[in-house]
Amino acid sequence: MTDDQLRTIFKALADARRLSIVRTLQRDGEVCACNLLDGLDISQPTLSHHMKVLCDSGLVRCRKDSRWCYYSVDAEVARKVSAAFGLLADAAAAGANAKGATTCSCGHEGSCGRAS
Repeated sequence: MTDDQLRTIFKALADARRLSIVRTLQRDGEVCACNLLDGLDISQPTLSHHMKVLCDSGLVRCRKDSRWCYYSVDAEVARKVSAAFGLLADAAAAGANAKGATTCSCGHEGSCGRAS
């Protein structure tokens, strides 16, 4: 996953309503837009805007059936985001193991509470 793709997804998820929508999709699977709207205190045009941002990020996909739109999390994109975090966690763990006792970049011991 490219840095641009990750930034787009993170930017989409930075909005509290969009994060809430994704959590609903995570919990409930594919959800009709009308059901998403019932759970939020927003207008239909505002929901459409949020769903466009989420779909444009690639994290959410839309399936149209007649006049209804059904949304779900794109499992492959979610796996790629998860893998990117896995690499980050692995690198952080390797860095911590290589340093042994942690010293902050400002020279203080531990996790910079600036208590030395």
